[in-house]
Amino acid sequence: MNFLLSAAFVLCWSSGFIGAKLGAGSASAVTVLMWRFLPLAVVLLVFVVVSRAWRGLAPRDLGRQALIGVLSQSGYLLTVYHAIQLGVSSGTTALIDGVQPLVAGALAGPLLHQYVSRRQWLGLCLGVAGVVVVTGADAAASSGVAWWAYLIPFLGMLSLVAATFLEGRSRTEVAPSVAMTTHCLTSAVVFTALAVGTGSSVPPAEPAFWGAIAWLVVLPTFGGYGLYWIILRRSGVTRVNTLMFLMAPVTAVWGALMFGEHFGVQTAVGLALGLVAVVVVQRQSVPAHA
Repeated sequence: MNFLLSAAFVLCWSSGFIGAKLGAGSASAVTVLMWRFLPLAVVLLVFVVVSRAWRGLAPRDLGRQALIGVLSQSGYLLTVYHAIQLGVSSGTTALIDGVQPLVAGALAGPLLHQYVSRRQWLGLCLGVAGVVVVTGADAAASSGVAWWAYLIPFLGMLSLVAATFLEGRSRTEVAPSVAMTTHCLTSAVVFTALAVGTGSSVPPAEPAFWGAIAWLVVLPTFGGYGLYWIILRRSGVTRVNTLMFLMAPVTAVWGALMFGEHFGVQTAVGLALGLVAVVVVQRQSVPAHA
C-alpha cells in the first residue's frame, strides 16, 4: 500500500475525533453533524448531477449506497460525537474504535473470502493489545464519566464494520463521487431530521463553530472518509482496518497537544504496539486463502 496514501488516511481520519471535540464546545452533536453534512450534500449533489456520474446505476445500487451511508456515517458518527459530549476523551473514543480491525478480520473470511493469515492475526492481536493498554490509561485518568458512556463508541464501531462488509459484498462498482454524494446526502437527511425534531437545528453564531465545521468537512470527510473507501477497494478489508490501530495513539497525541488530554507512559507503549501491528500486517504481501 502506498505509504503516503496510508499516512494521509490516518491523519485525516484521526482529525475527525479532534473536530468532534472542537464542535462539542459550542453545539450539540446533532447540530454539528447537521451543518457538517447539509451544505456539503447540496454541493456534491449538484456536481454529480451535472457530471452525470450516476448514469448506469440501478435504484437498487443507490439504495445499497444509502444504507452504507446510514451505517458508515450516520450511525458511526452519531455515537462518536455523543460519547465525546458525554465526557469521553477524543483519544479514548478512538481507542475503543480501535477494536474494529479484529472484528473485521474475524469476519472477512466467512463473509468476503478474504482470509486472514497467521502473520496478519499476529499483527491484529498486537494492535488490540496496544488499544487495551492505552484505553486503560485514559480511562484511569478520566473522572466524572459514566461507565456506560464507554460502550457507546462500540456501537459505532460495529456500524462501520457492517458498512464495510456491505460494500465488500457489492457486485456493482460505484464511482467514488457517487458513493460519497449518496452517503453525505443520506447523512444530511438523517441528521437534519434529528436536529429539527430535537429543536437543535439553529447553529450558534460563534466563529469557533464554523471553524469546526470547516475542519470536519475538509479533513475527515474528504480526506479520511474518502481515502477509507479508496484504500478498501485497493488493498482489502484486513489491511485498511489494520491502519485503524494507528487512529487511537495518533488521536491521543493530538488530543494531548490540543486539549491537554492524558498522555503517559502507557499511551506511549500502546503507540509502539500499534506501529508494530501495522508493520507486521502490511508486510504480508499475499493474504492467505482457505
